[in-house]
Amino acid sequence: MIQKTTLLLLLLATLTASAQSKELPWHNKKCAVVITYDDAISQHLDNAIPVLDSLQLKATFYITANNTGSRIADWKKVAQSGHELGNHTLFHPCLGGEGREWVRPEYDLRTYSVQSVMDEINLTNAFLEALDGKKERTFAFTCGDMTVGGVNFTDNLRKDFIAARAVRNEMHTIDKVDLFNIDCYVVNGENAAQMEQWVQQAIATHSLLVILFHGVEGGNGLNVKGKEHSAFLHYLKANEKDVWIAPMIDLAKFVRTYQAQQKQ
Repeated sequence: MIQKTTLLLLLLATLTASAQSKELPWHNKKCAVVITYDDAISQHLDNAIPVLDSLQLKATFYITANNTGSRIADWKKVAQSGHELGNHTLFHPCLGGEGREWVRPEYDLRTYSVQSVMDEINLTNAFLEALDGKKERTFAFTCGDMTVGGVNFTDNLRKDFIAARAVRNEMHTIDKVDLFNIDCYVVNGENAAQMEQWVQQAIATHSLLVILFHGVEGGNGLNVKGKEHSAFLHYLKANEKDVWIAPMIDLAKFVRTYQAQQKQ
């Protein structure tokens, strides 16, 4: 009788642990959030980093190397403080055409070759390694564009990158995350309450939420007010019991390991 009771308790414990692992796949938390910033804008250094560091939150900064200008030393300090420096190309080329008249002809991906875009990306990797000494890295597609001259270059990234972020406003559970097409929510004027709703959705669905900031109190037309940015980060910090907050590279490695284990 004692043996049967013990076996029953062990079975219940196993089932409970299995259920919890499915409900809390993100380091035993309900969802994961990655905070990203694009284009190496000075306002990231002046307005975002101080808030992140005051809350001990780590983010990913996707660096367009040509934009770093006179602040290279500041970006090196960002890496030293534990934030990720991701690759966002050398000159930020995008697909031009109707509705994108702002794309400069020399940086129009329609005229690039796969080799030329990879040359830009590889040069940026070398630049970033000089800043942080790291070889493992993640990438963010400029303007979310994955083709050059009509050819998709995603597969060319797999050798040198852990993951790549796109720009669709979607979130997925850990088993559905495509590591070379990671979706994100682009912030463009939203207030803290609106961004908090995204987090609440991620918690409810046990999903990955990636946030993309450009301007922070200026620096880009896709902007968030400084007070809203700060309020949102304080909200994330206050909800760490339910939310795993990590740089993209840590998140990507975790997802890669999880998905590999599920295939065994």
